[in-house]
Amino acid sequence: MATAALDCPITTHHLSGIAVSKKSPKAARVFTVRCSASISVSSDGGVAIGVGERPWKVADARLALEDGSIWRAKSFGASGTQVGEVVFNTSLTGYQEILTDPSYAGQFVLMTNPHIGNTGVNFDDVDTRAITRRLRQDGSLIGVLSTEESKTDEELLDMSRTWGIVGVDLISGVSCTAPYKWVNKTGSEWEFNFDGRDTETFHVIAYDFGIKHNILRRLASYGCNITVVPSTWPAAKTLEMKADGVIFSNGPGDPSAVPYAVETVKEIIGKIPVFGICMGHQLLGQALGGKTFKMKFGHHGGNHPVRNLRNGCVEISAQNHNYAVDPASLPEGVEVTHVNLNDGTCAGLAFPKLKLMSLQYHPEASPGPHDSDAVFAEFVHLMRQEKQKA
Repeated sequence: MATAALDCPITTHHLSGIAVSKKSPKAARVFTVRCSASISVSSDGGVAIGVGERPWKVADARLALEDGSIWRAKSFGASGTQVGEVVFNTSLTGYQEILTDPSYAGQFVLMTNPHIGNTGVNFDDVDTRAITRRLRQDGSLIGVLSTEESKTDEELLDMSRTWGIVGVDLISGVSCTAPYKWVNKTGSEWEFNFDGRDTETFHVIAYDFGIKHNILRRLASYGCNITVVPSTWPAAKTLEMKADGVIFSNGPGDPSAVPYAVETVKEIIGKIPVFGICMGHQLLGQALGGKTFKMKFGHHGGNHPVRNLRNGCVEISAQNHNYAVDPASLPEGVEVTHVNLNDGTCAGLAFPKLKLMSLQYHPEASPGPHDSDAVFAEFVHLMRQEKQKA
């Protein structure tokens, strides 16, 4: 048996009469994207398609974007129709962590790397680079992903133009519902780095705004006993627990949509050491009196360069956020500690007087580089200093 390549052309279809928006009467463009497929050629010249029986149901699907474009593809797994914001992620690996990250609630994740999952060739596929080009040009778009043939393209486009992600509380849908003690059931990670690490323990309260397990694993590896609490857990109860520090975790959506979380942060800062990650960073910014703004298409990927302004070092970071803190709106005394080198946005804050630190990106690296892991040691050092004062 020999292997040959079957080249299929990319075909573009045009449908007329579907308006892109009230301001633009452009017709919707429907894309059917096909790619090369591997086939087996027998010695007698016969052709056999080398595809095994799939253990899941495959269905036709459409992605309708609010700019008027329709993308046809194959879908496996869940069926139905769902509206969400379409964003792209530039990570080359770690897709299993990305697709299960609660911070992506309310969004569709478009992977720019063509080799996601199995690296075999599909008969039909969507060229994600074409969609990414639209998101880079126009910003994040609302999309409707559907496997329901009963819904017309016009209906899907209408859904994409009548739903919005700004101001929607997505945290309530991904947070835990009751406090619990974190127990690492998968064993210790990076044990080769544990030699010489301080055995002193600290009690940390972790607010679950959509927290990733590896944040908890990394905290535990630095000698922290962790109690995870819901996003609505009262600040008074947290302070009654006499913790050594508080983590405000990552999470999905718009920080301005969760004023209850901002109020909780306000009541806690200044009393015990706090560390905000991603959404937690944005909530700290608002709690300090600053403002946040929605970015054009956000930062999603595992290769974003960030400069640590305290030591001048550049760290390659994993990022996943559509909002950023406006440093010009922050009060005097707040220090910008990190800056994104791609666009100059604020990537870290500190307010030593209030025992506060934060990062806009993910130091736990799941997936992503490990350049920023030492920030957990920095937080532990902050808690140790406060513990010694008591």
